[in-house]
Amino acid sequence: MNAEEIAAHLGNFRVGIAGAGGLGSNCSALLARSGIGTLVIADHDRVERSNLSRQYYFEGQTGMLKTEALKENLSRIRPETAVVIHNVFLDPTNISMLFRGCHVIVEALDSSEMKEMFIETVQTEMKGIPVVAGSGIAGWGRNETLRSRQIDETLYVCGDETTEVSGDLLPLAARVAIVAAMQANTVVEILMKMH
Repeated sequence: MNAEEIAAHLGNFRVGIAGAGGLGSNCSALLARSGIGTLVIADHDRVERSNLSRQYYFEGQTGMLKTEALKENLSRIRPETAVVIHNVFLDPTNISMLFRGCHVIVEALDSSEMKEMFIETVQTEMKGIPVVAGSGIAGWGRNETLRSRQIDETLYVCGDETTEVSGDLLPLAARVAIVAAMQANTVVEILMKMH
């Protein structure tokens, strides 16, 4: 397949992004560049100055809702990608409604509790929809520890699966971007097998 055929194929799909921080914002940008037809992005947070070191936002966007700032940025990358945004806090009562119709969903949430709740909700209420999660992004270096693996029929995890963010071990741009790229690449791989 050539570049146009790949983009035409990926243009048929709708991908959900749960969280618009380091993983979600960077993964969204890569998926838009890949030619995904529709991105559905949910987050409740605002852009802070400290986010600019690792998230896909720019000077001048601080204070904006992340979803609105990201939609603006994605439209500059690829206007053909439809971007649907939801400025909400995700919980078990709204996840299946917000991401209805998505062919794959990217889990890009901050806390392990939120990640677990999100994955369980999708696997229970949206059976058969693949979830591409991120786990273990903190620090720097150690490229050899990063991997992408399929856990079960619909769950994929990207990262080192152990390194948690803490006051001593921060999520730095390079490692966050690598995992976000792994998530985007996994989504593309899944979608290229779909008809």
